[in-house]
Formats: sequence, structure tokens, C-alpha cells
Amino acid sequence: MALQPSNVRFHVKQPGQDQHDTAAAPGFDTSTPLAREISELTRRRQVIAAERLPKPERTRIITVSNQKGGVGKTTTAVNLAAALARQGARVLVIDLDPQGNASTALGVEHRADTPSVYDVIINDMDLASVVQSSPEFGSLFCVPATIHLAGAEIELVSLVAREQRLSRALSLHLKTMTDPYDYVFIDCPPSLGLLTINAFVAAKEVLIPIQCEYYALEGLSQLLKNIELIEKHLNPELTVSTILLTMYDSRTNLANQVAQDVRDHFPNQVLSTLIPRSVRVSEAPSYGQSVISYDLNSAGSLSYLEAAAEIARRGAPQTGER
Repeated sequence: MALQPSNVRFHVKQPGQDQHDTAAAPGFDTSTPLAREISELTRRRQVIAAERLPKPERTRIITVSNQKGGVGKTTTAVNLAAALARQGARVLVIDLDPQGNASTALGVEHRADTPSVYDVIINDMDLASVVQSSPEFGSLFCVPATIHLAGAEIELVSLVAREQRLSRALSLHLKTMTDPYDYVFIDCPPSLGLLTINAFVAAKEVLIPIQCEYYALEGLSQLLKNIELIEKHLNPELTVSTILLTMYDSRTNLANQVAQDVRDHFPNQVLSTLIPRSVRVSEAPSYGQSVISYDLNSAGSLSYLEAAAEIARRGAPQTGER
């Protein structure tokens, strides 16, 4: 479903902004920019609170990938998962990045001796035995990554069916569940190695976060070519379903130009929601939380909640849909 760029509205949270619904107070002056901003944030919160998101008929498996680092890939995977879990969906995050940042952000244990995704793809351990419940929400779960995953690229080379190991483990896990997940997000490392290939083979959808900066499209064509190769040879159901613009700063002409260029190239995949640069989003992982839990009323949190709602409303793409 194509979304019209003309509907995009974005607002930057001002320093020192009150988190309370001050704009709703009788006699409050909405003539200043700060007051209008507070009023708009209040309106967005009310819309989100009133909305009930549809649940997918079957589990949607979404790989979050971009070979360029620093584009908000892990932040996006974690916060979209938390946003959907907050709305009542059952969500699993598989941390496939050796840095383990998604595991940290979701507050799950991932020390070296912790059973992890490494044991699943290298040692054939059941996925169910490594799933941890996140303290964020009762319906949010995580398969952690540990430091051992750093050597998995080399170890996978000699293994049988090295590209399908995560896919097989995840499929078996979902088949044995009485109450399957509504969404599975796979957080990839910033590379196109065997771990990322495992993520692409396991998923049905690819979500690409793109930073609103000068080098935004750098390497994107190569990523899309690799996805096409995997679709052709290993996973015919794989499709790029979603592109999310991150680290957006409406004050700069460059960010607006990049956003427009991406929309022109991918009109059907780009979400209308933009994720702003946000101190709250950056702070949240240091407390072992998503921004959804850390500061629900921040502009960054509201944007991820709106992006998650868009993804839920769009639904999974049909076979052959682009």
C-alpha cells in the first residue's frame, strides 16, 4: 500500500519540554511554538492510546538489516518490538549481532556463558531453550547474543546447510508453540556475511532503516542485490516490505532532501512516519530499556509507536507484492 508523502508531519521535541498534558489545561496559551508542540504531542498520545492494532493471522518474521552501521538498525528493531508488545502483541527479538546491543536494550542476560543464538545455529540447541522474557513487557521475548557469536561466521563455513540453520530452528520452534508469536524481529550485524544470510533465509520480510544523512543510500544497491540473490536461490518468499527513515532533523534541508529521494525511489515501502534524532532514544539502552519504557511521552517514543502501528495496519505483503 503506497502512502502519500504529503501526509508526513513531524515535530521536534524542544529542550525542557514538559511531559504532562499542559496543552489541555484551561486557558493555556497555544500561541507560542513550544505550546503548539506540547499540544501536538498530546494529540498524538491520545490517538495512539485510542488505537487498537490488528494482529496478523500468522507470525510475521521481519529481518532488520542495513550493511551501513550507525543507521539505527538495532534501535529500530528493539523499539518497534517494544511498541507492538505494548499494544498486546506477542513479539520475539532474535539478536544476531555479536555486539549484543539488542539484548542489552531489552534487559536480558547475555554474558559469555548464557545460552544464546550461537548455541542454536552452531550447536543445534532448541530455540525454545534460549528464549528469555524481557522485563519490558510480559509479551516481549528475546533470544540473546553473546561474544561467542563473533566467531560464528568462520564456524558456519564448514557446517551442513549453513544458510538455513536459523530458519530451521525458528520454524521448528514456531510449530511447537500453542500460542505463537505475532511478530519476530531479527536484528542483523552491519555486514553481509553468513549471519545476515541466515536472517534473510529465516524471514519473509526485510525492514531497512535509512539514516537521513548524505551517505544514506551508500551501499543500499548492493544490499538490494544480495536480497534479490537470496530470494532467487534460497528464499523465494523474501521481500523488502518496509523502509524506515531514521535520525531525521526537520531543520536541515539535507534531511528533507534525503527523505524525498528515498520516497521517490521506494514509494510503496517507505513508512510515512519519520524517526527523529532524540536524546531519549539514545539514552534508553544505557538503562537496559527501549525508549517505549524509558520515556513513553518523548517524541522518539511516539514516533516508534506510530511506525509500529503503520507496520501492523499494512500487514504482511502478499506473494509477489513489491
